[in-house]
Amino acid sequence: MISAISQLARWRPPIPGSLWKRQLPAVSFPALQLHTTSMAMRVSQEDFEKAKEQVSLLKKDPGNEVKLKLYALFKQATEGPCTTPKPGMLDFVKKAKWDAWNALGSLPKDAARQNYVDLVSSLVSSESLSQKKTSFNDTQSEYKTLIVTKEDNITKIMLNRPSQKNAINIQMYKDITLALEAAEKDDSSLTVITGNGEYYSSGNDLSEPLKIPPDEIQKKLEENMQILRTFIDHFIDFSKPLVALVNGPAIGISVTLLGLFDIVYATDRATFHTPFIHLGLCPEACSSFTFPKIMGSVKAAEILIFGRKLTAQEAYARGLVTEVFPESTFQKEVWTRLKAYSQLPPVSMKKSKQLIRSFEKETLHRVNLEECNLLQTRFTSDECLNAIVNFLNRKSKL
Repeated sequence: MISAISQLARWRPPIPGSLWKRQLPAVSFPALQLHTTSMAMRVSQEDFEKAKEQVSLLKKDPGNEVKLKLYALFKQATEGPCTTPKPGMLDFVKKAKWDAWNALGSLPKDAARQNYVDLVSSLVSSESLSQKKTSFNDTQSEYKTLIVTKEDNITKIMLNRPSQKNAINIQMYKDITLALEAAEKDDSSLTVITGNGEYYSSGNDLSEPLKIPPDEIQKKLEENMQILRTFIDHFIDFSKPLVALVNGPAIGISVTLLGLFDIVYATDRATFHTPFIHLGLCPEACSSFTFPKIMGSVKAAEILIFGRKLTAQEAYARGLVTEVFPESTFQKEVWTRLKAYSQLPPVSMKKSKQLIRSFEKETLHRVNLEECNLLQTRFTSDECLNAIVNFLNRKSKL
């Protein structure tokens, strides 16, 4: 019986169209009222053919019940009442199709054609309304520093402070945290993070600590460290496959976070730099654990302690990047691949990620806490404050 039900889910009505190529969540539509009287408005063969074309353009699968209605009305409109022998009880799929067609009884071909057109029209209208709502929600973004869109089963989170090289301020930390929470709950299969403009991200916005009044530094730092810790926890706990598209230079936390992604694709002009020690700081985003695990402690130390800047190819050689693409074809190649990945069974992908990540999740949360505690003490040190002031002074002279 389970096999038969599975066959019905895969069954396609005798109507051409990409709608039947994959299973997607059902869409709602108005209840169909069959026209059975001579007063029913007649539809032309042209309208009927147009309805068949519209079915092929539907993007969402309406579900088995509606597909059976479409099948029955199509058969009734083209062949008339059902006269074929009833299939055996064990032939579940054929019996379901036969029952749907036979249930129409002596409904005239013209009325069946009318009802077929009406049903298709309701599906098209429902899908159009759904798309408009999605478009409206996308344009009315709740995020001040991000552009978040969803298409082809992929949620894309784009860092959107291009004039500041996508430097991450407190607002962006909050926005990304909220965006990850929303992506966790939506029906997408993959979540992608990338940058808008020339940079992926220049890391922490170092001008923010200097805006804090002296008498509020300790309190503000505690608040900000909690925001940072929560932000990183969301990456640790994110259950769906998480992909970084490094579209340009990456600095600081935008680099250290990469150890928590499942795939990292980079353009060949990307660079990777973690100048913590130059600023009197220390590693974050669990990189003190993930980087040695990925590339070995000696190579990790060269990056995290001594601030060695890596090219995209060097980052690939050390295992930090999954694959490097030419700048000229980067967007086309990675999105073609990601759209193919987004069609893989979503639950299976989540369960597989859980197997890979679950054994070290507790360790990652502990490391995150230790790093945030150390960062808080480093931010209030003279060494750090002097380094940040000197950095900003050099930057202002450029």
